[in-house]
Amino acid sequence: MSNRVIDADGHIMESHQELFERIPGPYGDLEWHGTWALFDADGWQRGLARPGMREDPDAAAWLRFQDEHGIDLSVLYPTAGLAAGMIQLPDWAAGLCQGYNDWLADKFTRVTPRLKGVALLPPQNPEACVTELRRAVTELGFVGGVLPAVTNNNTPLFGSRVYDDLWEEAQRLDVPVSVHGGISSNLGLDRVRSFAEAHCLEHPFAQMLQLTNMVFGGVFDRFPRLRVAYLEAGVGWVPFMMDRLHEDYEKFGSRLARPLERSPKEYFKSGNLFFTAEVEERTLPYVMDLVRPDVILWASDYPHERERGEFGGDLPYLRARQDLSAKAKNAILCDNAVRFYRLDEQ
Repeated sequence: MSNRVIDADGHIMESHQELFERIPGPYGDLEWHGTWALFDADGWQRGLARPGMREDPDAAAWLRFQDEHGIDLSVLYPTAGLAAGMIQLPDWAAGLCQGYNDWLADKFTRVTPRLKGVALLPPQNPEACVTELRRAVTELGFVGGVLPAVTNNNTPLFGSRVYDDLWEEAQRLDVPVSVHGGISSNLGLDRVRSFAEAHCLEHPFAQMLQLTNMVFGGVFDRFPRLRVAYLEAGVGWVPFMMDRLHEDYEKFGSRLARPLERSPKEYFKSGNLFFTAEVEERTLPYVMDLVRPDVILWASDYPHERERGEFGGDLPYLRARQDLSAKAKNAILCDNAVRFYRLDEQ
């Protein structure tokens, strides 16, 4: 048991000009006009905040945030890059992800060992996913990869066999792949009328879609050592989906192209599927008991959505909860992230 605090899902705010300067040819040989976004989004204005109340942290600012809140290490994920799944051109997606990963290494992970990177992977280009994950882990020192949960209609869901080489490479490298939501496109949410509605639904909808497809697609049969996290949707939905998948597999599993080797409940209980929890979720003890206690992660989500001073209550709130044991809190704050990212080997 460790008293360290590991932030399993923090974020950076991309500098698009600096990122573009790192994109390899042939796109890197062209000029980019900054009026056009590098990443497509969803029409919601996510960048507005009161003056001085939001932070665009560089590595030094991230270290200050860690020191203020007693965080030992943070794993960094994209912001605008979470919309990479909507890109139409596979080669452009691959080049952009490569440029992003080089920028992340240059600006953050090479500055301090307290900041770790995950490789942004282009789901439109499964072959490039494999080579970029390998490059990012072996050359940049990243601790895993991330696939945007929301993709365009030309991109297969992650249960498709076109991603088998990626899962095989992740197993070989012994690194995880995270599925991270971030935008509301292509989820049927264009009918809602407020950002609160869109944000409430975009993460769990996207995670439910990809998780269901991966389970019924047999991914966890073919790759039993694969570790996958479904990030930023909380954990309250997990028991619902575990029971829902189990029930529908009993009813309709015979209609799958290939029968599963285990029941869906067993995949959830395998220890290979991880989830980030919100500190105030009342179902958290129940989920840890029903699923597993060693698959729940804590994430600051800094610097997203909240004002700078609003992050300070999270860790004290979690530590003060009376319905979680000290062992459970240590697992959420450190031990589970160590197991997921293999940080004991860093």
